[in-house]
Amino acid sequence: MKLLITGAAGFIGYHIVRDLIQREGMQIIGLDNINNYYDVNLKYDRLAECGINRNSIIDKASCKSAIFPNYTFYKADIADSETLNRIFGKEKIDVVIHMAAQAGVRYSIENPHAYVLSNLVGFANVLECCRHHKIKHLVYASSSSIYGQNNEEPFRESDNVDYPVSFYAATKKSNELMAHTYSHLYQLPTTGVRLFTVYGPWGRPDMAPMLFADSIKKGKGIHVFNHGNMLRDFTYVEDIVKGIVLLLERMPDAKTEHPFYQIYNIGNSAPVKLMDFIQTMEGAMGKKAILEMLPMQPGDVTTTYADTTKLMHDTGYKPATKLTEGIAKFVEWYNSYFNRPTQFFVFFDEQTAI
Repeated sequence: MKLLITGAAGFIGYHIVRDLIQREGMQIIGLDNINNYYDVNLKYDRLAECGINRNSIIDKASCKSAIFPNYTFYKADIADSETLNRIFGKEKIDVVIHMAAQAGVRYSIENPHAYVLSNLVGFANVLECCRHHKIKHLVYASSSSIYGQNNEEPFRESDNVDYPVSFYAATKKSNELMAHTYSHLYQLPTTGVRLFTVYGPWGRPDMAPMLFADSIKKGKGIHVFNHGNMLRDFTYVEDIVKGIVLLLERMPDAKTEHPFYQIYNIGNSAPVKLMDFIQTMEGAMGKKAILEMLPMQPGDVTTTYADTTKLMHDTGYKPATKLTEGIAKFVEWYNSYFNRPTQFFVFFDEQTAI
């Protein structure tokens, strides 16, 4: 099977690549534009872990992994329809796992145009390429943020998601609507995965675990929004990857409730109080955090809580990583990565917590 994984230099995309390139019979094509939303060194280091040397990367061209002979990487932008179409035509792809997107809830309030270009225009380009090149299955990342201020817990795929509270969430809901249209019109099998608060090694620097660890280590204050009165369904990245891989072979067809179209939650189904998460991080870091209590921020939600009954019924999925175990693995990676002799990684000046 030949798979295209977009966002291959990103947090979740990297972990999907690492999983699938080690499986027999898999030919992996990675694609990423390596933008500067956060420091690109982390992205290049993720790629290096998969054998893609920074010096071998050329815009709009392919390069081979020095470690995994079944892995090819393209530096390209999904908003560039011409290049994307050329890659689809050249590589004869069977399945697409679409993880590329402009991420971040609060940044979508500051710079909505970046989300239009990547999350809407880019996703439309992916759909068109999947349609014209007869892709067998498109699996794409949605988000738990589309549930907005949902009052029904846990969040079910059947819940109303018509009222997102951030522009990022609005683009993700739009992706689901766009995918449904292509499934309906062209019988393109599409599966959207609503991901819940992913954390783990190689995470993004604008996400809470990295910000918390960095602040605790340096003795800086952690911005704790809504005065800590928040619940998050923290899900370890390997459990997210497990759910996505299980869905690869489960293609929606004409017999599904919405023909050729499916949506699944992937989460831990065990919300954690934000203050408990911070205490777990303190324990793993061996140091107390300095807390700066702040009001709720625009675009935030107080709770995320996944009902994964549908995914468990259809695939047997069960998350396996407890919070203490996942945080310990994250902190181990964090200490190893940031204690290297040469490290030029730059964090955001403005902290973003949850």
